[in-house]
Amino acid sequence: MHAVAARGRFLTVALLSGALVLAPGTAFADWPPSAGTQGDTKQSASSDAGRLVSKVTYSGSVRSAGSNSVIQPVSDWTPPACWYEPRSVAEFKKYVESMYEETINTPGQANYAKAAVGHFRDIYKDGEYKDYNGDKADEGNWWVAVQNPDRVDDPASWECSKLPFWVKNNDDPGVDQAVTPKVLAEAAYNAIQLPDTKVTLAPEDATKVNLPTWAWLDKAKFKEVSVTAALNVAGLNIQATTTAKPLSLKLEPGTSDAETYPASGVCKINGNDSIGEPYAKGKSDQTPPCGIRYLRSSGNGTYKLKATITWQIDWTGTGGAGGDLPYGTFGTTQDITVQEIQSVNR
Repeated sequence: MHAVAARGRFLTVALLSGALVLAPGTAFADWPPSAGTQGDTKQSASSDAGRLVSKVTYSGSVRSAGSNSVIQPVSDWTPPACWYEPRSVAEFKKYVESMYEETINTPGQANYAKAAVGHFRDIYKDGEYKDYNGDKADEGNWWVAVQNPDRVDDPASWECSKLPFWVKNNDDPGVDQAVTPKVLAEAAYNAIQLPDTKVTLAPEDATKVNLPTWAWLDKAKFKEVSVTAALNVAGLNIQATTTAKPLSLKLEPGTSDAETYPASGVCKINGNDSIGEPYAKGKSDQTPPCGIRYLRSSGNGTYKLKATITWQIDWTGTGGAGGDLPYGTFGTTQDITVQEIQSVNR
């Protein structure tokens, strides 16, 4: 199945003998139907305007659309790119009929596009199924493919290529990507809003060559965050809450002419959930538990100090399900000015 760039203007329909890809200019959503747009605190969805979108909602510390605070898994694991969700007979029928009407009535629409969508409609209306299984509306639901809203440009989001299929109530959908508490937990992993990792430094704006710079993170700012993903549709009510807990801070000075405290550059979280220790008067002759000592001036420029937090990720879900997900990291950089110590000879 061919993946296209302008996904919102294309529809891919797999036919029994192969696949046809509708050309640019079609007036309906892509297939498999893509997910909706994630908001700051909650994502809602609908099936209006001939468009099916994911019915999963997110709540809690949810990343804003376009935010760069995405957790990076420490392994090659990735959140799911697509999955299958149920739709009622009425919802599915409305989607297909609206899609068909838009295609047929769009001026200049290619004949092969009309033929493709007509064939697709016939499967469910007058072919393998009759009137979308309307006489069995209380017995089951249509299961359709949706894409993870954060991974619609990933080719893996097209792996859920199975045409909509009928599943009786309480039956196993029989596909690996059917939505489950774990699938929701993995989707929530990618939606978590992490706090900025700018560390507090002393000295704050500029430090001196060979002077230890103390670094710390306030426990009130770096507490655990969580997102709940829920699906309550077509008789299916499942949810999962994914929680990220800060574990450690890694400091990378931005130059090889520097030393870190500790030597590994990794500052562990304290018992009170803070990281490092604030500088206080009288500690100038002490070694900071978390910090940096620059050995060379930054001249007229600055060094780029990178601060990366490692997060432990776990989840709980419907029916007592739960477990761990791969640790994640998120980091930012900040400018550090390092000045030479001035001395006066008399």
